[in-house]
Amino acid sequence: MVGYDPEARCVSTVEAAAAGSASGLVTRVLVSPLDVLKIRFQLQIEQLSSRNPAAKYHGILQAVQRIFREEGLTAFWKGHVPAQFLSVGFGAVQFMTFESLTELVHNVSSFQARDSFVHLVCGGLAACTAAVAVHPVDTLRTRFAAQGEPKIYPNLRHAVVTMYQTEGPQTFYRGLTPTLVAIFPYTGLQFFFYNILQQFSKWVIPAEAKNGASIKNLVCGSCAGVVSKSLTYPLDVVKKRLQVGGFEHARAAFGQVRTYEGFLDCMRQIMREEGPGGFFKGLSPSLLKAAFSSGLIFFWYELFCSLLCTLKSPESMKRKEG
Repeated sequence: MVGYDPEARCVSTVEAAAAGSASGLVTRVLVSPLDVLKIRFQLQIEQLSSRNPAAKYHGILQAVQRIFREEGLTAFWKGHVPAQFLSVGFGAVQFMTFESLTELVHNVSSFQARDSFVHLVCGGLAACTAAVAVHPVDTLRTRFAAQGEPKIYPNLRHAVVTMYQTEGPQTFYRGLTPTLVAIFPYTGLQFFFYNILQQFSKWVIPAEAKNGASIKNLVCGSCAGVVSKSLTYPLDVVKKRLQVGGFEHARAAFGQVRTYEGFLDCMRQIMREEGPGGFFKGLSPSLLKAAFSSGLIFFWYELFCSLLCTLKSPESMKRKEG
């Protein structure tokens, strides 16, 4: 169902966008706590270890307990409104573009639309398109998740106005370079491995076994997310560090802060001060998030597309007429 299939085409480009939006919305609600943990870990300069007394966060369980104690349960959904705009918008643009690109490849080239390599390239391009479209919302989401108490930005409108007036419109695109550099291989590999795993599952699981289709989509999506995230994670850390530039005053309660002049400067400072391990801070919650998020995105997308196809089937139309 993911990608253009000339033999089983029953979802239009607009319907793909709707299914992508719905899958993004549902998934975001479920994985938001892991996203907050990941961002907090990525932005911490100090080593993530209980042996470092200056470190605010040491590990997943300790961080969960501390955030809950200091900021309450709602802290795990900080920045949820801009995050939902991000997920809904990204899901719509990504899947709409992906379906359109795979159809274009099928129509104008000799490549097969279901080929894994086609999914790699089209998935990467679709993600880049979506990233450019929603990056300002991603920056807002990061800042909301990163701020402590008392809050610098009480609501979304205040954040947009304050950032625009004090830092200029370019601030909404902080971290765009590492985002594009990271998201092409990450999402491309995600679609690539999902396609391969789906083909492998068809070879392993008999065609008659239709009952486990949804679980199969979930497992394939989760595995694809973990592999692709592991390979591209350092660029995500750099992106998050750049997105909170100019926001250092709100980070004082969390430990040391740094100012970076750009993509390369950020990488140099992380390597010099934190070592190679600095590029993998927050990897544990990030992999958990990638597994859940990627699995659920493909699960819900396939499910919503299947529902749309069922509603458009002749049997369904007959029941409506009757």
